[in-house]
Amino acid sequence: MLRRLHSLPGLFAGLIVAFMAITGVVLSLQPLLDHVVVPSATNGISVATLAQAVSDNLGSVQRIVHSASGAVTAYYDGAQGTLAASIDPGTGAVLGDYAPSPFFAFFTELHRSLFLGTNGRIAAGIAALAMMVLSVSGAFMLAARLGGWRKLLATAKGTLSQRLHVELSRLAVLGLLISAFTGMVMSLNTFGLIGNTSGTLGGFPTNVDGGTPAPIGDLLALKDVPLANLRELTFPYAGDPTDVFTLMTSTGQGYVDQASGALLNFTPNGLGQTIYETIYMLHTGQGLWWFGVLLGLAALCVPVLAATGTLIWWMRRRSQPRITGNVTARHADTIILVGSEGNSTWGFAANLHRELTAQGHKVHATTMNALASEYPLAKTMLVMTATYGDGAAPSSARNFLARLDHFKPHADMEFAVLGFGDRSFVHFCQFAEQVDQALRSKAVPALLPFETIDRQSAQSFAHWGESLGRALGHGLTLEHAPTVPETSELTLIERTDFGVEVQAPTTTLRFALPVDRRNWFQRLLGRKHAFAFDPGDLVGIVPPGSQVPRYYSLASSAKDGALEICVRKQSGGVCSEFLHGLNPGENISAFVKRNPDFRPQSGRAPVILIGAGTGIAPLAGFVRHNKRHRPYYLYFGGRDPASDFLYAPLLNTALTDQRLTGLATAFSRVVGGAYVQHRVRDDAVKIRELVTRGAQVMVCGGRDMADGVRESLDFCLAPLGGTVATLKAKGRYLEDVY
Repeated sequence: MLRRLHSLPGLFAGLIVAFMAITGVVLSLQPLLDHVVVPSATNGISVATLAQAVSDNLGSVQRIVHSASGAVTAYYDGAQGTLAASIDPGTGAVLGDYAPSPFFAFFTELHRSLFLGTNGRIAAGIAALAMMVLSVSGAFMLAARLGGWRKLLATAKGTLSQRLHVELSRLAVLGLLISAFTGMVMSLNTFGLIGNTSGTLGGFPTNVDGGTPAPIGDLLALKDVPLANLRELTFPYAGDPTDVFTLMTSTGQGYVDQASGALLNFTPNGLGQTIYETIYMLHTGQGLWWFGVLLGLAALCVPVLAATGTLIWWMRRRSQPRITGNVTARHADTIILVGSEGNSTWGFAANLHRELTAQGHKVHATTMNALASEYPLAKTMLVMTATYGDGAAPSSARNFLARLDHFKPHADMEFAVLGFGDRSFVHFCQFAEQVDQALRSKAVPALLPFETIDRQSAQSFAHWGESLGRALGHGLTLEHAPTVPETSELTLIERTDFGVEVQAPTTTLRFALPVDRRNWFQRLLGRKHAFAFDPGDLVGIVPPGSQVPRYYSLASSAKDGALEICVRKQSGGVCSEFLHGLNPGENISAFVKRNPDFRPQSGRAPVILIGAGTGIAPLAGFVRHNKRHRPYYLYFGGRDPASDFLYAPLLNTALTDQRLTGLATAFSRVVGGAYVQHRVRDDAVKIRELVTRGAQVMVCGGRDMADGVRESLDFCLAPLGGTVATLKAKGRYLEDVY
């Protein structure tokens, strides 16, 4: 619901909101220019002294206006009628003729009404409302994405567009909230929907002295008002002793007798007017030039937020499968909840949805994050979820357990949980098992025992479908054909073999990048290759005779002109044996999958890279591209330096040219051998020193190695009162393990 509330105004009103923001950016410059150009009154001059000087210099003065920016303008009678002059607020001297800036006048009217009169003002008000909705919903979504309000400053993860959207939102949200709220109030006031926002001038006084006018500089009521409090002073008609000065100040308005100098019928400003003047100042920056600049910078983020938000929405829509006949949640008798990181689980869910619908069920499928508080007609809830990383929830299920606390199942509802994963991982389907236990703790009866699917097995899925059909009282045939992303043919151009002597055959493979001859726009930008990737991203390779891609971390960037991976041969491994059998000139079918959550943070803080075996591949890629010579410290573990010291030439060169600051190795098949986690523990003092300098830790390799590294790091950090968990919470510990 929150995402929809955020998306709809952004999509439908995004263009006008961005337009209003751009015009707002231009107008935010006016207070700054006024601050630079307009002289300031630092001598505490009174209105009486200023008015006397202006009257002496100009003669027949009609009124003096003091704007919030500090500018003073006098209007007086001239040969051509009413003229205006700019006044030095410190002395009352005439600075020259006054004429409002046609540039800012144009943008002011454009911002207020789009030059469309009342209709334009309505559109501007709607834009302010849309920005308010976007700001509020965006703030709540930002907090939810980062793990709560206390983690609003946590490191943002995701694709480039997602990270950019989050970072700009963090910077701009407060300013946008203020601009949107004040803009809404001003729009409502324009149409008279808010009362008591303008001061009330009392009736013309009946006790006017009527005597000979005194010098303006001697009038006591004007002498008591400092220029800083003046809004406007209207002069009496010349030659009419019964007329009076009309005085408007920041605290109220009234009249001043031109003979006695007495303040007559003064009416203080009401609370509504005081609040409205504050709102006006906050929205325009008039009187707070520095605040206007901050609001302008916040508004400058809006067009980028609109573009990245639209891109995020489009990517999300494109990545979700199209499920036909998806009934609403309130009318469904069967609910399918899906937890997926890369949308592969959705393919199974779509197949299940289609077959259940064919059997006469009314089925509603959605993400686990969209769990409703209740489903009035549903008798069956089927949860299909993957497990992400080290036993964590996938992105579309991260809020499920929290939402489950508010879930109210009715008495005849039953559930079944099907977990998806890879048994080679220690925490195989751990999150799915947590979901199963959580539903049981809610006293929801289980329709089926907890089941798992290993490596997207179509046979296991079909078997589970048969069990589900029996439980539902009818046949159910599930035949899943996994959808593989569009692949490209890559040609092997070079390979280097290692590890044969230590029974760990490993090879680095470099593939030529395919030329994208269809995308003229990319070619115009100088990008001739079809792939865009960086070290740490993943390449999915589909081996012959298989529909299931295998993923490998990339050691190169597209800028290198080649795609490079490091592969260890696994006994019985379909893809690794295929890759080890390749010769230069032969092809593979592959696609790139971005992995933006495994990247060095920006900045100059040190980076500790820890990897073993083929896990060094992305780490070597980070070192290769460390052209700013940021302090990188690499810990590498292998079997024998004579056989599988992977990337040794690159690392030695990087040490020489300072792309790599420190290198520590551990080899297990030599005399006095050790593993990389032991080398980390031995360097405890150095590790602590780097962490106190803000170092980020990045680990890549096998799961057993990663477990050992975590234990060693906990040992190293104990004297500091820190743990891997605390580093991870701050975004300073990242893993890519397999």
